[in-house]
Amino acid sequence: MSTTSAAASPWAPPLPSLRRAAPVLPVVALIALIGLPYMSDGLVTPADAASGLVVLWAVVRTARQARRPLTRTAAVVLGLPVIGVAVAATGASSAGAGLVGFARYLQVCVLVPVAVLMLLRDRRDVRLVAWSLIGLAVWEGAVGVHQYMTGTGALYDGVYVRAVGTFGPTEVMAMAMVVASGVVAATGLALGAPTRRERIVATVFSLALLLPLTVSFSRGAWIATVAACGAQLLLAGVRRAVKVFAAAVAAAVVLVGGFGVGTSMLQERLTSISQVTDAPDQSVVDRYSLWSAAVGMWREKPLTGVGLRDFPEYRDGHAPLAMNSASDTAGAGHGYYREPFLSPHNMYLEILSEQGLLGVVTVGGSWLALLVCALMRTRRARPRPDCAIIACGLLLWHLVDFLYGDIGGSATVLIGVKFGLVAWWALGHDAPDGTAAASEASPR
Repeated sequence: MSTTSAAASPWAPPLPSLRRAAPVLPVVALIALIGLPYMSDGLVTPADAASGLVVLWAVVRTARQARRPLTRTAAVVLGLPVIGVAVAATGASSAGAGLVGFARYLQVCVLVPVAVLMLLRDRRDVRLVAWSLIGLAVWEGAVGVHQYMTGTGALYDGVYVRAVGTFGPTEVMAMAMVVASGVVAATGLALGAPTRRERIVATVFSLALLLPLTVSFSRGAWIATVAACGAQLLLAGVRRAVKVFAAAVAAAVVLVGGFGVGTSMLQERLTSISQVTDAPDQSVVDRYSLWSAAVGMWREKPLTGVGLRDFPEYRDGHAPLAMNSASDTAGAGHGYYREPFLSPHNMYLEILSEQGLLGVVTVGGSWLALLVCALMRTRRARPRPDCAIIACGLLLWHLVDFLYGDIGGSATVLIGVKFGLVAWWALGHDAPDGTAAASEASPR
């Protein structure tokens, strides 16, 4: 009997932890599915299908526990986008396109965030999701660096060096978003995790992920990451911010000077960020042309917009002649393809053009309310503010990145997961002083 117990003892410790984490494991599985290669041109990815199961699991679990799933504030904030999206869907030129757009907005802005909010119970669950984001970022980053080093990535400036991970050349922003999310999550853990070992490991990952983020050639992701991580450092304290900033500068020197990461293409891409008026490249011209077209659509229908997913229908009638209608993509296992511009590559202008002022107030107002509530509770966080820093960093990253990108693609569901994590911190508890959200709950 004692021999059996001794043999089983090495397996005993993980079982309680696994049982305690069971409610949130579907969220972890959903994050893992995003990293699977997806070659089909269909609208629904495996991660999209899994997100529906996560929503169903959250509903069933909440019903079995017979508890109120959301606070009144959470219901209002997370349900607000439904109004603007529903009105814009009814105004779409195609009923099918309107229905697809409505489903996507509902998934990313409402259903998945609500499900994640209901499944997260305490800070340990949040840390588990954060480490899952880091794990996905490491996987995609490793694939991306291999593509850059071997010249098997997506086409960029005539060379197949752009790191896109498992997402392919038609979704060049996806890997950058995934890796940047890992950087932000790791930075939050490095600044506030409860154990020294966890903080050290998180710091290593945060610095290591800068390399694949760099070779993604995504200027929007670079800017958003700098802004989000800078805000995280300030939330953790000015003195600590100075130390981490010094370490980041040292790491950049090593990468650029020691490993030759700063190639001429990277330097040119970095320089192009400031070249918006003097000799801008064609991608900058196209982006400003798309923005101009979006503003023109809004002026045509200022209150409700032109309708969900109708930007391509109105684009050419409002865009300058200097704009290309598509971009050339190739590489990373795919042949040559002309990727049409189906959105203004600015989330705020996409909402403005397709949903009008009503969409800006409802969808944008929901995000602003999340940010305000998250920052207010962060001010009252306890000495281990890792969850607060992670939540605020992820939300700030998207609010900045939405200036250069929008939702869409096989990694879109990850945005909903992160919004759910943010909502847990900002809206998930009734305690007016925020102590419930900041405290460690006992195992259940």
